[in-house]
Amino acid sequence: MNMLSVPVSADDHVQGELTAPVVLVEYADYQCPYCGEAFSLVQRLQQRFGDSLCVVFRNFPLVQSHPQALPAAITAEYAASHGKFWEAHDALFRNQQQLGELVYRELMRELGLPEDGLAAAMDNPANLQRIQRDVESGMRSGVSGTPAFFINGRMFQPQRSFEELYDAIVEAGGNQATR
Repeated sequence: MNMLSVPVSADDHVQGELTAPVVLVEYADYQCPYCGEAFSLVQRLQQRFGDSLCVVFRNFPLVQSHPQALPAAITAEYAASHGKFWEAHDALFRNQQQLGELVYRELMRELGLPEDGLAAAMDNPANLQRIQRDVESGMRSGVSGTPAFFINGRMFQPQRSFEELYDAIVEAGGNQATR
């Protein structure tokens, strides 16, 4: 079984407490339809498990298949530099079918961020390095496609559907689910 090669740290995009009984790391691509499907499930899991679940997002844009995956990831990283990663993350997945410059500019307006800063962010090597660091950590951990999940450091591969994440989280110690 594959293990997470780069431990979760404060450098990651984290929702919840890293000390939660269950830490779910997701490698994802904003344009991947399966990641879009997993997005709504992860949100439901967060509601269901509350403080028992910590969610970590890492970029894994599949640029060969999804031409908007990298610009979307850069948009999210730009928002992160202003403390608004999760708002951008959620909006990008909600608008997955329309990803492109118009969506990114509208998102900047909604988040109150300067649009000209986004243009500069697209060419900022620091954003590409951040995304590449996520991709490389995923590859070292055995990620070959998206979405890829790790529960408490162990890769989890659903056999039939993403819904299997629920049972895996309970098994990993997230049995303090809120009702």
